[in-house]
Amino acid sequence: MAYLTLNKEKLNDNFEKLRELFSQRNISWGIVTKLLCGNRLYLQELLNLGVNEIHDSRVSNLRIVKNIQPNAQTVYIKPPAKRSIASVVRWADVSLNTEYRTIKWLSEEAVKQDKVHKIIIMIETGDLREGVMGEALVDFYDSIFELPNIEIIGLGTNLNCLSGVMPSADKLIQLSLYKQIIELKFNKKIPWVSAGTSVTIPLLLNHQLPEGINHFRVGETLYFGADLFTESTIPGMHDDVFTLFAEIIEMHEKPQVPTGNLAANPQGEVVDIDPELFGKTSCRAIIDIGLLDVDPKYLLPVDNDLEVLGASSDMVVIDLHDNPKKYQVGQLLQFQLKYMGLLALMNSNYIEKRLKES
Repeated sequence: MAYLTLNKEKLNDNFEKLRELFSQRNISWGIVTKLLCGNRLYLQELLNLGVNEIHDSRVSNLRIVKNIQPNAQTVYIKPPAKRSIASVVRWADVSLNTEYRTIKWLSEEAVKQDKVHKIIIMIETGDLREGVMGEALVDFYDSIFELPNIEIIGLGTNLNCLSGVMPSADKLIQLSLYKQIIELKFNKKIPWVSAGTSVTIPLLLNHQLPEGINHFRVGETLYFGADLFTESTIPGMHDDVFTLFAEIIEMHEKPQVPTGNLAANPQGEVVDIDPELFGKTSCRAIIDIGLLDVDPKYLLPVDNDLEVLGASSDMVVIDLHDNPKKYQVGQLLQFQLKYMGLLALMNSNYIEKRLKES
């Protein structure tokens, strides 16, 4: 059975690097845990680091967090669905919102549960995912700021999550100006200007973050040490907190070109034939995972001599070339992962999750 490991020491190193970065600039921050898909073992490990603010897009995951650590502040990071309102108010201390009707439902439910539910108003800044249009913000705020049992604690935005629009100083200055406009017009304080996610961290590192930005929601940089501007690893951070181990279940020398009449495979793909490969062979291995677990394009072999050739539902084929490392059936191959690959593996019930001390 294939399994995934979380390296506790490397996770701690990444966390401490971020904690130092944000504390030096007096910035509040929370950890986005949607990548962990509610895995209790890994959530416990995060909370053990001293994390006191958890962000997730699934209410069920926030419920697990509250069961482990009731005093953790939980943040639901997408506009709530009507049918989830009761659960959101129960398990999320804060939610991100863009619709008056939704906030009214949250208000009504918070009254029923005798709670104050906090909200961050998300503002559209160009990526065209969730967000109130900037020119409508004053009227939007006016319609909701006196709703009972609702406390508006922030303005926020998301960038690079849909259209690939990158954060910039200009966009974030605009976000800070919206806060000033609201505070002046309504004589209300808004504690947070939540600049976004891991993609905004390079602005902070390069001293380009506008002064008013004081809250971050961080996931990918914690788990991968990623600088998403340069697609590199931030110095002093680790890109291999998670490692996949998959077993070789077959290994034979085979032709490099399929034989017979070619049609589309079950994924709808038709294999391209390279005429230069006719008559050539290589050592090919099959490992015990497949498309049901992860798209192979997100697998990064630790051994750079290996090449991922393709996959079916339950098997991935690896080219070992001349097999210089003398791999054998029963041995484990190791893979680092891209973000979407780790997300898929975390969501697979067929992949065991383990901790690694160092």
